[in-house]
Amino acid sequence: MKQHRPHLLVVFALAIVVLSGLSVGIQNMLTDQRFGWTPRAASGEIVLVAIDPKSIERIGVWPWPRSIHARLIETLEKAGATDIAFDVDFSTPSDPAADAAFAAALQAAGGSVVLPSFRQPIHAGKSGLLHINRPLPEFAAQSWSAVVNVTVEADGRVRRSPFAEIIGGQTLPSMASVLAGASNLSRPPFMIDYGIRAVTVPTVSYADVLDGTPEVLRQLKGKRAVIGGTALELGDRFSVPNGAVIAGPVLQVLAAESIAQQRALTSTSGVVTWSGVALIALLMMLVWRRFPAGPRVALLIALGVAIEAIGYLLQSRWPIVLETALFQTAIVAYLTAIALDEIDVRGLLSSIAEKRFERVTMSLGDGLVCAGPDFAITMWNPGAESIFGYRADEMIGRPFDTLCAHPASDNTFAPFSIRDLPEQSLQAAGGRVVEFEGRRKNGETFAIEACFSGWQGTDGFNYGASLRDISLRKQEAEKIRYLAEHDSLTGLPNRDALQVRLRAAMAEAQCHPHPISLLAISVDNLQQTNVMLGQGFGDLMLRTIGEHLKLELGIGAFVARLTGHEFAVLADHADGEAAMALCRQCRAAFDRPLPVGGRSHKVDVSIGVVMLPDHAASIDEAFGNAHLALVRAKAERNGAVFYEASFRRDMESRLSTEADLVRALADHEFELFYQPQVSLADHRVIGAEALIRWRHPERGLIPPFQFMPIVHTSPISNAVARWVLHTACRQGAAWSGAGHRIRMGVNLSPSQFAEGDLADDVVTALAATGLPAAQLELEVTEDILLDDAARALAMFHRLLDQGVRVVFDDFGTGYASLSYLRKFPLNGLKIDRSFVSELVSSRTDAAIVGSTIDLARQLGLSVVAEGVEDRTTADMLAKLGCAEAQGYFFGKPMPASEFAATFFAVERSDQSQARAVRA
Repeated sequence: MKQHRPHLLVVFALAIVVLSGLSVGIQNMLTDQRFGWTPRAASGEIVLVAIDPKSIERIGVWPWPRSIHARLIETLEKAGATDIAFDVDFSTPSDPAADAAFAAALQAAGGSVVLPSFRQPIHAGKSGLLHINRPLPEFAAQSWSAVVNVTVEADGRVRRSPFAEIIGGQTLPSMASVLAGASNLSRPPFMIDYGIRAVTVPTVSYADVLDGTPEVLRQLKGKRAVIGGTALELGDRFSVPNGAVIAGPVLQVLAAESIAQQRALTSTSGVVTWSGVALIALLMMLVWRRFPAGPRVALLIALGVAIEAIGYLLQSRWPIVLETALFQTAIVAYLTAIALDEIDVRGLLSSIAEKRFERVTMSLGDGLVCAGPDFAITMWNPGAESIFGYRADEMIGRPFDTLCAHPASDNTFAPFSIRDLPEQSLQAAGGRVVEFEGRRKNGETFAIEACFSGWQGTDGFNYGASLRDISLRKQEAEKIRYLAEHDSLTGLPNRDALQVRLRAAMAEAQCHPHPISLLAISVDNLQQTNVMLGQGFGDLMLRTIGEHLKLELGIGAFVARLTGHEFAVLADHADGEAAMALCRQCRAAFDRPLPVGGRSHKVDVSIGVVMLPDHAASIDEAFGNAHLALVRAKAERNGAVFYEASFRRDMESRLSTEADLVRALADHEFELFYQPQVSLADHRVIGAEALIRWRHPERGLIPPFQFMPIVHTSPISNAVARWVLHTACRQGAAWSGAGHRIRMGVNLSPSQFAEGDLADDVVTALAATGLPAAQLELEVTEDILLDDAARALAMFHRLLDQGVRVVFDDFGTGYASLSYLRKFPLNGLKIDRSFVSELVSSRTDAAIVGSTIDLARQLGLSVVAEGVEDRTTADMLAKLGCAEAQGYFFGKPMPASEFAATFFAVERSDQSQARAVRA
């Protein structure tokens, strides 16, 4: 019997490994190690279009409208991608318009798009109840369907992928099979070759593809594209061999690459495995008693190395995984048998076990505490001492509940006791994890995470606990939660926190109807404050305003910061009267100047109010309508405005007008009128101001005040401004060529400073039309200078270097007109009509105009008075020293042909008379 004992030990070891499933884990470990020794690169034929953090930040919070996916398909088709596969769920309807756009994109792609189907549990924890997710019928009719399910193995990792699966009675190919072009779908699932490195898979950002970045689109030509989420917040992550965690789309690409590179791995059969084990056993039977321990150990080690070398060769050269787990188990078992023959096993094991337990328990950073059947502590390691502050001699024999904190009179938490733990749960695998409040020796309470276990001893049931101080982790979690819910500048709740509070209030209102008020508050003229006093002062002002609002409105109102200069107030159970009272409180809070950074600052606010649920059925609609009311309040300077349905209709009308303006620009419906600028000394025309008009095919001639405010805030603003500049220069050049050298005045638009390079545009216009630079006069207003003063200053210097004149329009009406005369290089200024119209009847206006003329003369600036309507005003301006003027007294804005006929004919007549007199 003794001579057969080593071989029986091997049989026993093999039985344990096979029955316990350890052989699977060992084989997985060996196979994974071979992957690490055989790195391969992806073929590059499959490109991953990643929904990454960059894309989510640029496009918006997931999920996106399907119209965006439709645009992506169109972009990929134009880029020349051969196949397009989405690892995105399209099984539920969303916005009808977006769904229709996506279906149209699928149809236009001509069947080159693959959409996913997959099974998922209906209810967590109820095995067997699965729901089949398929693309919506309108999507499925225009695309191919592929399975994206993968099987997670017992160790939590994904190793295999199917060629096809039966879903709902229909055999569907896997996405890997579709991408790799596999034809035989009847094969069993294969092992993915993780030697193919995920980092070698060509990856581009969804946002970059959508933007049409040329270098990105070139990577997609002739390639197959897989679209899916890689951002952590999307949660589509899988553990794979060698401890890596990859996104689901990356897993699909690696599976497809395995098939395409003929690396779909298969394992050797059990016949090979057991035959090899039998050969090892036969070899050991032959040499066991014939050779001493040393040669046998060397033989076994050499055999193990040779077997693994063969396994590595098969897996690296051919897609075959040699199952060597049982080979190595048998070899290790024989090595163990040799060791048992040579040493006193029982004594050694006893010594090792004792020393290991002592070393482990005493060196653990975590606290380890044991208690007997009477719940008294029997063991206390140094980790427990460092956590609680008690020495071992102070705690041995004391009740375990000594470590547990008990609530104060306010009952802030429920007390914990080890006596409440059921013995059955402690004997389960992994024990029982509990969080409770502990108490240190100094009386401080803190959060503990404990893993309790139990065992039946000779004296009864015993308890063990591994304890960890998680107070710091709790504090960090609370800090992260705070940062996620609060604005970093003001400390107020942010938009996300407001949405959560509003969602809860609206849900409660559905069950128990009651009114809810939502106020959107804008701090007016903050941009001017930032320009004049600096961004730092603006931030301090926002913090002060937030604190002031919270203090004045009290605990009944939820104050939050939305973005930039906008705040919001949510008042639950507040009807229209209460909302109006809140508006009065908000405005009254800023009746007096607010102390900000050592100075008093007058704050003006505009308020838009939405009453829920009357004015909105969803959170997005509530915020949108509140903002519409806010925009109306700012436009009307009305302080507070309650939302009305007409606001949205007006907005829709504005959008319609914007569309008409785009068409008008394309159809050449804009034209320029010209108003004369004259010398007050002899009423001679010295210039013309170009003024835009819109000749609508149905509404006739539309004045600029009805459409230019919309143009200035629309995408075509710069295009319209460039058209005005070029058209005016062309007309000025034509008049100049005909001998009428008058200057041409052109109003500048804010978009010309915000987009492109104004100086380059002016130089281009002058070169294209031939207008001398000295005859071009650009008129700038204060709102342009407020946007980016440094950029404007640089452009003015470049324009003046070219010889172009720059004048300040509407002088006197802004907040800092005098400061602009000091900061900016100007050639002249135009006195606003609001001062000129009352010049004769108002001594104040006369004094202002006179002072402005004197100031301009001392600064070497020309002056043009606007809005001259009668001769008396013209004469008085001349007496005050004003040299130039424009207004209806001299001529209204008129087409170029009428302007030439009216003024240049007179000029020619005067020149003829002068020549006759000289003759």
